[in-house]
Amino acid sequence: MTISILTYDAKTGTYGGAACTGSLCVGGWVLRGDAESGLSASQGSAPSTLWGTRSLELMRGGTSAADAVARLTGADSGRGHRQMAALDPSGGVGHFTGADSVATAGARAAENVVVSGNMLSGEAVLDACIEGYLDARGAHAERLLAALTAAERAGGDSRGLLSAALLVVGPDMAPLTLRIDHSETPLAALQDLYRRSQSSPYADWLDLVPTLNAPDRAPG
Repeated sequence: MTISILTYDAKTGTYGGAACTGSLCVGGWVLRGDAESGLSASQGSAPSTLWGTRSLELMRGGTSAADAVARLTGADSGRGHRQMAALDPSGGVGHFTGADSVATAGARAAENVVVSGNMLSGEAVLDACIEGYLDARGAHAERLLAALTAAERAGGDSRGLLSAALLVVGPDMAPLTLRIDHSETPLAALQDLYRRSQSSPYADWLDLVPTLNAPDRAPG
């Protein structure tokens, strides 16, 4: 199973993505993003990291997420084996699931959020992921972690999970990019890593590094 979620939090102006899979290194393969371009998730049985990178270039230039997805997937003759989702800087979303994707495969979208997955135990996993995010409370990252947990509880994959990743970016924050590349319990490991990232001394240091809106920030 690979399932990913891309979101925009209008209250904080932050963009967040999360993903988990039954293979290695999901963060490096699937998630791309920054606060000026939006987010992308490229996955599938033969995922294209090129889709992920090029969609950010297009969206940063003003192309909507839906148009970026259509442009990239339409030009790729191998698209049947791939899946893609994107979220642009305004929160617009787009998604594509190739005809040869490993079942169960599909996507769900709501305002400022898109979920996509393949090799799922059933459609309920997609529903659980997006509902888990929308129903959760707390920080943006915590709601993304809740979404992955809900997806796993809804059935997940008979292979189990081996990797998980979290990405949150915004103009007033240092990038939060956390990856568990191999673990028998990657969601628990990712949650633990997130908790550590929010405590001293690491969290204190984050308040001193440059951001988009404070590019010259440094220790006083």
